[in-house]
Amino acid sequence: MADIIDDLLYTKEHEWLRAMDGGSYQVGVSAFAVEQLGDVTMVELPQVGDTLDKEQVFGTVESVKAVSDLFAPISGEITKINESLEDAPEAVNDAPYTDGWLVEIVPNNAAEIDELMSAEAYKSFCAED
Repeated sequence: MADIIDDLLYTKEHEWLRAMDGGSYQVGVSAFAVEQLGDVTMVELPQVGDTLDKEQVFGTVESVKAVSDLFAPISGEITKINESLEDAPEAVNDAPYTDGWLVEIVPNNAAEIDELMSAEAYKSFCAED
Protein backbone atom coordinates (compact mmCIF):
# COMPACT_ATOMS: atom_id res chain seq x y z
CA MET A 1 0.00 0.00 0.00
CA ALA A 2 1.06 3.56 -0.67
CA ASP A 3 2.67 5.64 2.04
CA ILE A 4 0.28 7.09 4.58
CA ILE A 5 1.91 9.67 6.85
CA ASP A 6 0.99 9.31 10.53
CA ASP A 7 0.87 13.00 11.49
CA LEU A 8 -1.61 14.00 8.76
CA LEU A 9 -5.40 13.92 8.63
CA TYR A 10 -7.26 12.49 5.64
CA THR A 11 -10.58 12.69 3.78
CA LYS A 12 -12.63 10.01 2.04
CA GLU A 13 -11.79 11.83 -1.20
CA HIS A 14 -8.06 11.16 -0.52
CA GLU A 15 -6.92 14.69 0.36
CA TRP A 16 -4.62 15.19 3.33
CA LEU A 17 -4.34 18.05 5.82
CA ARG A 18 -1.21 19.17 7.72
CA ALA A 19 -1.13 21.80 10.49
CA MET A 20 1.30 24.62 9.71
CA ASP A 21 2.70 27.41 11.89
CA GLY A 22 0.37 30.38 12.26
CA GLY A 23 -2.92 28.48 12.19
CA SER A 24 -3.03 27.53 8.53
CA TYR A 25 -3.24 24.02 7.07
CA GLN A 26 -1.54 22.60 4.03
CA VAL A 27 -3.65 20.41 1.72
CA GLY A 28 -2.49 17.78 -0.73
CA VAL A 29 -3.47 14.52 -2.39
CA SER A 30 -2.52 11.22 -0.75
CA ALA A 31 -0.03 8.78 -2.26
CA PHE A 32 -2.89 6.27 -2.47
CA ALA A 33 -4.82 8.65 -4.75
CA VAL A 34 -1.70 9.39 -6.79
CA GLU A 35 -1.25 5.66 -7.43
CA GLN A 36 -4.82 5.51 -8.73
CA LEU A 37 -4.38 8.61 -10.90
CA GLY A 38 -1.18 7.67 -12.68
CA ASP A 39 1.13 10.35 -14.07
CA VAL A 40 -0.17 13.83 -13.26
CA THR A 41 0.02 16.15 -16.27
CA MET A 42 -1.77 19.28 -14.99
CA VAL A 43 -3.07 20.76 -11.74
CA GLU A 44 -5.71 23.50 -11.61
CA LEU A 45 -5.89 25.38 -8.29
CA PRO A 46 -7.99 28.23 -6.87
CA GLN A 47 -6.80 31.78 -6.29
CA VAL A 48 -5.32 33.11 -3.05
CA GLY A 49 -8.18 34.75 -1.17
CA ASP A 50 -10.84 32.31 -2.39
CA THR A 51 -13.12 31.05 0.37
CA LEU A 52 -14.11 27.38 0.32
CA ASP A 53 -16.79 25.33 2.01
CA LYS A 54 -15.95 21.86 3.28
CA GLU A 55 -16.17 19.27 0.47
CA GLN A 56 -16.43 22.02 -2.19
CA VAL A 57 -14.55 21.32 -5.42
CA PHE A 58 -11.57 23.69 -5.46
CA GLY A 59 -9.59 22.46 -8.44
CA THR A 60 -8.66 19.48 -10.56
CA VAL A 61 -5.80 17.09 -11.10
CA GLU A 62 -5.40 15.85 -14.65
CA SER A 63 -3.52 12.64 -15.27
CA VAL A 64 -2.95 10.30 -18.18
CA LYS A 65 -5.96 8.31 -16.91
CA ALA A 66 -8.55 10.93 -15.93
CA VAL A 67 -9.41 14.39 -14.63
CA SER A 68 -10.22 14.27 -10.93
CA ASP A 69 -11.82 16.93 -8.77
CA LEU A 70 -10.12 18.19 -5.62
CA PHE A 71 -12.37 18.58 -2.58
CA ALA A 72 -11.77 20.99 0.32
CA PRO A 73 -11.15 18.98 3.50
CA ILE A 74 -12.27 21.96 5.62
CA SER A 75 -13.95 25.34 5.14
CA GLY A 76 -11.73 28.40 5.06
CA GLU A 77 -9.74 30.90 3.04
CA ILE A 78 -6.94 29.99 0.65
CA THR A 79 -3.81 31.81 1.79
CA LYS A 80 -1.22 30.18 -0.47
CA ILE A 81 -1.11 27.99 -3.58
CA ASN A 82 1.75 25.82 -4.77
CA GLU A 83 2.60 27.82 -7.88
CA SER A 84 5.44 25.46 -8.79
CA LEU A 85 2.86 22.85 -9.84
CA GLU A 86 1.99 24.98 -12.86
CA ASP A 87 5.36 24.15 -14.42
CA ALA A 88 6.02 20.86 -12.59
CA PRO A 89 2.74 18.99 -11.93
CA GLU A 90 4.74 15.76 -11.64
CA ALA A 91 5.69 16.86 -8.10
CA VAL A 92 2.26 15.51 -7.07
CA ASN A 93 3.49 12.06 -8.20
CA ASP A 94 7.07 12.38 -7.01
CA ALA A 95 6.44 13.88 -3.56
CA PRO A 96 2.71 14.07 -2.73
CA TYR A 97 3.37 14.90 0.95
CA THR A 98 6.12 17.50 0.43
CA ASP A 99 6.80 19.30 -2.88
CA GLY A 100 3.43 18.19 -4.29
CA TRP A 101 1.24 20.03 -1.77
CA LEU A 102 -1.61 22.00 -3.34
CA VAL A 103 -2.87 24.88 -1.18
CA GLU A 104 -2.77 26.35 2.30
CA ILE A 105 -6.04 27.23 3.98
CA VAL A 106 -6.97 29.05 7.19
CA PRO A 107 -9.99 27.29 8.68
CA ASN A 108 -13.13 29.19 9.56
CA ASN A 109 -14.66 26.25 11.45
CA ALA A 110 -12.04 24.41 13.52
CA ALA A 111 -14.57 21.72 14.50
CA GLU A 112 -14.40 20.36 10.92
CA ILE A 113 -10.79 19.31 11.52
CA ASP A 114 -11.97 16.81 14.14
CA GLU A 115 -14.20 15.16 11.51
CA LEU A 116 -11.22 14.06 9.37
CA MET A 117 -9.67 10.59 9.50
CA SER A 118 -6.48 9.75 11.38
CA ALA A 119 -3.77 7.88 9.48
CA GLU A 120 -4.95 4.59 11.03
CA ALA A 121 -8.56 5.21 10.01
CA TYR A 122 -7.43 6.20 6.51
CA LYS A 123 -5.35 3.01 6.16
CA SER A 124 -8.46 0.98 6.98
CA PHE A 125 -10.54 3.05 4.57
CA CYS A 126 -8.04 2.50 1.73
CA ALA A 127 -7.90 -1.23 2.42
CA GLU A 128 -11.66 -1.36 1.79
CA ASP A 129 -11.49 0.81 -1.34
